[in-house]
Amino acid sequence: MAEPKQDSVTEDNPGQDTAGEAPMTGDGPGLGPEAEIEALRAERDAFQDKFMRALADAENARKRAQKDRIEAENYGGSKLARDMLPVFDNLKRAIEAVTDEQKEHAAALIEGVQLTLRELVNVFDKHGIRVIDPQPGDKFDPQYHEAMFEAPVPGTKQGAIIQVSTQGFMLHDRILRPARVGVSSNRE
Repeated sequence: MAEPKQDSVTEDNPGQDTAGEAPMTGDGPGLGPEAEIEALRAERDAFQDKFMRALADAENARKRAQKDRIEAENYGGSKLARDMLPVFDNLKRAIEAVTDEQKEHAAALIEGVQLTLRELVNVFDKHGIRVIDPQPGDKFDPQYHEAMFEAPVPGTKQGAIIQVSTQGFMLHDRILRPARVGVSSNRE
């Protein structure tokens, strides 16, 4: 017959060996308590690492969702705003086309068109839409202006705006439509 082990398990506490050490968990044959503690620490550290990564992912998702919500609030109506720009242009052209004679005969109608244009500008302002209104003589800036033509105009510097075809518009910090301008091509 086989000889009994030297470290036999006591009958009072079958999970504990005779030396009074912690019970074996079955992680592997012959793992001592220090090895078992190290294995548990490694497992704890792995779970803590996973938890911290999940927490960071959740925080990043929250920040991304907040950024998306703010962008949707600020820029969600950009398509409608772009579609309203020709309305602004046409009202402005209508007012600019009025002659002095027409002002005398249709003063109320012209005033109504001016009030409508003013109200449209107020609605634009309320929703963060600003007019880009370059003036002749200003320097051409490709970020805000679109060059429709170049012409050598005496008395102007190269790259200066010589004519404004249509005003531009910005929605908060984004261009809805650049101002369309003519640019001087003088080479002094």
